[in-house]
Amino acid sequence: MGQPDKYFELFATHRTDLVRFARGIMRDDSLAEDVVQDAFLRLTTATVIQGRVLSDPLNYVYRIIRNLAFDRYRRRQFEAGLFDHGVDSSSETIEADVPTPEGEASGKSDMRAMRAAMAELPERTCVALEMHLFDGRKLREIAAHLGVSIGMAHSLVAAGMEHCRKRLSTPES
Repeated sequence: MGQPDKYFELFATHRTDLVRFARGIMRDDSLAEDVVQDAFLRLTTATVIQGRVLSDPLNYVYRIIRNLAFDRYRRRQFEAGLFDHGVDSSSETIEADVPTPEGEASGKSDMRAMRAAMAELPERTCVALEMHLFDGRKLREIAAHLGVSIGMAHSLVAAGMEHCRKRLSTPES
């Protein structure tokens, strides 16, 4: 079995979990599907075309998805802000690989807000969420690190995500 076939099988096997992971960040089914497809293309480009060898391709895919999902989420938020302030809706946004200064500033602001929301969580929940979001760790790894069951690790991550989602959607006074 060649590398492209191996990665196709990896995506076919884990597609549902990958889409669910992207959906948890983006809150949009069709965009989550797009991110997963783009991640597959980036994986095959990195390994087949560029010849990179990956020790854990599934972990690499989760990191790609996380990065793409956050980038697209931030871009959507930025574009929504543009359109909310009367910018002509017929103008086109050119997608670039390098973030704009506004996008970078927005991303940093979003990250500060996310960190502040996470600081409000109980320590164990914060650790679980950080391992999941920023380190791309699997639930079984989080469970082993915290000494809890996989179900409890899932509950901690879900509770942390929900708290942050609510906290970030509430306008500051």
